[in-house]
Amino acid sequence: MSIAVVEWGDEAAPPLVVAHGGFDFAETLNVFAPMLADGGWRVISWDQRGHGDSDRTELYSWDADLRDALAVLDSVSTDPLPLAGHSKGGSLTMHLANAMPHRVSALVNLDGLPSKRAMSDVSDRERTRLLRRELEQWLDFRRQLVGRERRPGTIDGLAERRGRMNPRLERDWLRYLVTVGANRADDGWRWKIDPTMRLGGFGPWSPEWSMLRLPGLVVPFLGVLGMERELMGWGTLPADVEPYLPPSSTFVPLDGVGHFVHIEQPRLVADLVLEFLG
Repeated sequence: MSIAVVEWGDEAAPPLVVAHGGFDFAETLNVFAPMLADGGWRVISWDQRGHGDSDRTELYSWDADLRDALAVLDSVSTDPLPLAGHSKGGSLTMHLANAMPHRVSALVNLDGLPSKRAMSDVSDRERTRLLRRELEQWLDFRRQLVGRERRPGTIDGLAERRGRMNPRLERDWLRYLVTVGANRADDGWRWKIDPTMRLGGFGPWSPEWSMLRLPGLVVPFLGVLGMERELMGWGTLPADVEPYLPPSSTFVPLDGVGHFVHIEQPRLVADLVLEFLG
């Protein structure tokens, strides 16, 4: 399969790889990434499989997303480099840094710290049952959508639909998002997202398990948490994160900011990232 990669900044600058969130695409970084590039970085992102201009596949899984991320890293450098990610991308890069710390020099997580209040790990036997249930539900959902396409609409219509999930983002931004994240056909605009994907549908994976990866990180870590509740957010509180923070970490909760911290407050978040990486 083919993966679409987008870059900002000087080709000779040190690389910084950024992973977008679920149901997003690399060009949601079109305001945030240039600020990082102005700070002296060559910023690289990619459309995850089934998103944006990357290929759709017959099946999706968390491990496949990790392999795609590694393929992007391999295309950039074999030396350790900093990673950043938003939401699903934050969890994805956290898994990658945990599994391959020799490829990562620092890690930035932008509201990608999913948690449930009484989260705990589960036994191998129970995990197997959960995996079977997740697989069955995911496959049943996909069978219903064979041959389907996403519902078309106007730019304003798609912006309105997206706005229900991102109520804190400005309408002009949502309209712009349609022009870079959707295709135009004779019957209207359609988001460039595989219709067989669903929220939480990135394969058999439970989001809150990502928090269990956090204490094992051995690279410098910056976690940014938006404190305003949103439909697409995790509802995570600082008290959910703090017990899991590794020693070499910086943790910044942002009051009055929602899940899309890098879109809602790009300058503030870019400055946090640049100071941390500096």
